[in-house]
Amino acid sequence: MTGDGGLPARQEVPPAPEVAREVFGDYFPASLRYAELLAEAGVRRGLIGPREVPRLWGRHLLNCAVLSEVVPEGVTVCDVGSGAGLPGIPLALARPDLRITLLEPLLRRTTFLQEVVELLGLDHVTVVRGRAEEVLGTLPPVHVVTARAVAPLDRLAGWGVPLLRPYGEMLALKGDTAEEELKAAKSALQKLGVVETSVLQVGHDVVDPPSTVVRAEVGESPGGVRFAAKRAKAARATRRRNR
Repeated sequence: MTGDGGLPARQEVPPAPEVAREVFGDYFPASLRYAELLAEAGVRRGLIGPREVPRLWGRHLLNCAVLSEVVPEGVTVCDVGSGAGLPGIPLALARPDLRITLLEPLLRRTTFLQEVVELLGLDHVTVVRGRAEEVLGTLPPVHVVTARAVAPLDRLAGWGVPLLRPYGEMLALKGDTAEEELKAAKSALQKLGVVETSVLQVGHDVVDPPSTVVRAEVGESPGGVRFAAKRAKAARATRRRNR
């Protein structure tokens, strides 16, 4: 359905399920506003499709927020390819103890993300425009990298794993193909310094079906030897610029 001028007709955001109050706590009112922003500006700017509005809570906000079940307390997080802020913003709403960077290369998306962060008062969230490979060595390494629907696991790991601190972990929200993707990416993950992998189900009491998360934990050299050298080179270049 379209409105005047062929634009998508404005859709009403469905009521928040009662469980959302528990998941988002003090940030529940902010979660309502974020849902409205996705349904309005998000659709208008082409960040999400209009057909996603009726399922914003179950498929998007809560599906992403339950990632909080497997993120340690008080750590730094980088949400790679954040897009409209999924999963980074729902995670930030559920977990104000985290320090989250929303990393996104496209200007129209980072503009939206910055507006959302300011409107919702998310002081623990920073928006950075760029690609993962571009910020390597300039963005401080993080404890956790998150992603959702960005790329196949082997390619995603090539972008996200090098951003980690030693012994950090990448948490990727995936669908039914998680096990197959993990098996296919095994060799690539090992080359990137991943030492342990697992597939987790989270949000059993919140979303149906539960969210599927692929966890990839790294050892002493996130990204492997090649990325360690690249990180060091980028860090030296940054120090020279700052002199």
